[in-house]
Amino acid sequence: MKNRVITISREFGSGGRTIGRKVAEKLNIPCYDQELIEKIAAESGFAKEYVAEHGESAPQIGWFANVLAERDYYGHSVQDDLWIIQRKVILSLAEKGPCVMVGRCADYILKDAADCLTVFVHADPEKRAERIVRQYGERTDSPQKRLKDKDKRRAAYYHFYTDRDWSAAQNYQVCLDSGVFGIEKCTKILAELY
Repeated sequence: MKNRVITISREFGSGGRTIGRKVAEKLNIPCYDQELIEKIAAESGFAKEYVAEHGESAPQIGWFANVLAERDYYGHSVQDDLWIIQRKVILSLAEKGPCVMVGRCADYILKDAADCLTVFVHADPEKRAERIVRQYGERTDSPQKRLKDKDKRRAAYYHFYTDRDWSAAQNYQVCLDSGVFGIEKCTKILAELY
């Protein structure tokens, strides 16, 4: 029997990480988000900060960028090596027992290895912008630019390693608008669906 796993992909600022933690708490199962970063860093030898920054960012795309990218004899980049380790860690954690996994293409990695409830959390850009200012404070870049940049990087990363559209509803069993439902209602819905 495959373990039941909830995977949560999310737009930046939608509260997907918070929803994942609350669902795991409610179901009394582990939630892997920052913990994934720590485990990938331990397995790879990379610094946690490096894994956090590059673990959901696409490698350079385009022939010229790839020529300049640091690659080994077999054509693998450091980013590719990080993906392989990340995949191994995600599969290993899912094998250990039921859990919630946030981001890092877990829905794709576990599609044949676990009994997954795949979720995409999104919200109106204005609500997400308000949330990131509240959560992470003001920055030099506008909240809208931060949202756009982070989502663009996540989408490119997801597409590069899965060849699928990160925000396409057909890739998920459940799509939740946290701006409409709120964090608590989204948590309740996912816990009930589990």
